[in-house]
Amino acid sequence: MLVERLELLDFRNYAHGVIELTPGVTCVVGQNGQGKTNLAEAMAYLATLSSFRQVPNEALVRVGAERAVVRAEIVDDDGRRSLIEAEIATSGRGRVQVNRQRLQRTRDLLGTVRVSVFSPDDLELVKGGPGERRRLLDDTLVALAVRNDALRLEVDRVIRQRNTLLRQCGGRLDADAELTLDVWDSRLTEVGERLGHARSVLVERLAPFVAEAQAVLSGGLTAVSLSYAPTWRTTGLSNALAEARRDDLRRQVSTVGPHRDELDLMIGGLPARTHASQGEQRTLALALRLAAHRLVAEHVGSVPVLVLDDVLSELDETRAAALLSGLPGGQVVITTAAPLPAAAIPDRVLRIDGGTVIGDEPGG
Repeated sequence: MLVERLELLDFRNYAHGVIELTPGVTCVVGQNGQGKTNLAEAMAYLATLSSFRQVPNEALVRVGAERAVVRAEIVDDDGRRSLIEAEIATSGRGRVQVNRQRLQRTRDLLGTVRVSVFSPDDLELVKGGPGERRRLLDDTLVALAVRNDALRLEVDRVIRQRNTLLRQCGGRLDADAELTLDVWDSRLTEVGERLGHARSVLVERLAPFVAEAQAVLSGGLTAVSLSYAPTWRTTGLSNALAEARRDDLRRQVSTVGPHRDELDLMIGGLPARTHASQGEQRTLALALRLAAHRLVAEHVGSVPVLVLDDVLSELDETRAAALLSGLPGGQVVITTAAPLPAAAIPDRVLRIDGGTVIGDEPGG
């Protein structure tokens, strides 16, 4: 898959920009605050219709404008071309078109473009709370199969409804409320078990790729392991919900289920979140992203676009060289404010200043 041309209208600090992209490795260079990450964000937006910075859509619209447009010309592995246009509104719903045909549901775009992103904020994958790691698993599941997006959304919906009921009960359960809670528990058991199983299978498939990427980046100095084993998967979610019901009523929130699960990351047999150095944590976060990228590429038969946003400045010279020497095939976009290291041999270099491409030169 190749993003051949990207056009931005009132997106972040881009009033209007057109960026021509090529296969291979493109380095986007420029000072901080000039629009390098905004360019990466626009490419990733087409894949997920959300920002990898986890900001609301209205934050993507240039100040003073009412809407932003991200338009891209895509070439798939069979040479077929597609024009994708995403309109982002400051209020109300946006719209998405593929080849000038409006999609009835924006979700229907998922899977048309696949983009893997690593940014400095991904340190939170290892250092942060379990929600970051659950999001990594679920985003990867959606990249592997679009139907998993509906499953994820249904789990979220059921938990919201269950929590609303628990708050309305105020700690007391009458006959009508008990019947309704039984219904939500049954539905949560059904979809929660499916999501838990999908996550478990994913972790088993992901683990060897993570270990391999970690070994390359760290020079084989640290062994890593992944584990996804929530206790409710042993007893069954239905039993776990029944056991937790009294506590849930008291606390007025759902305390058991896939929304509370943890993906345990270990380095050298110890929890990476609490025992690894920041350098080790950052390397593991990058290994997780690269592993997911490789797994998706092998599963769907098409290599996603890989975007490495300001990664080089976060790695020491040895790890940066290991990353650059082992970049996967396909289209790669690297943004950096620092001088390019000797190991970087891009096919193309774009220079960005104030939301404008001021230089476009071959690499090498």
